[in-house]
Amino acid sequence: MNRAIFPGTFDPFTIGHYSVVRRALTFMDEVVIGIGINENKNTYFPIQKRLDMIQKFYKAEPRIKVMTYDCLTIDFAQKVEAKFIVRGIRTVKDFEYEETIADINRKLAGIETILLFTEPELTCISSTIVRELLSYDKDISAFIPEGLEL
Repeated sequence: MNRAIFPGTFDPFTIGHYSVVRRALTFMDEVVIGIGINENKNTYFPIQKRLDMIQKFYKAEPRIKVMTYDCLTIDFAQKVEAKFIVRGIRTVKDFEYEETIADINRKLAGIETILLFTEPELTCISSTIVRELLSYDKDISAFIPEGLEL
């Protein structure tokens, strides 16, 4: 079975994240969305709320599991027996960062990283921007998947 993890903070889960998951399912048997606990990040939604939102959103998709983790991403991948890490990239800056992490992950654990380029119409969307819009009570419905309940 080809299982991948899709790690991130997902604060909140955007249409960009949804796109990566949808596309990964075209070549993976299963995708584990791993919500990383990062005490250094100021999050908008508590971890349990993010977990509940994404689990509820994908409740009808048996090929997707949603979990939290508070260890190195490669340790989480090994824990869930994933052979791959899937990441979405929007910019050259994202690519350079992800390439470095992918090289380290391969050296440390033999886990391959698959980079999916963001669809052009989604490159401007980031959780950071969506959080900022939320903090000013702006409508974010165009930036989150239809059916995701905040």
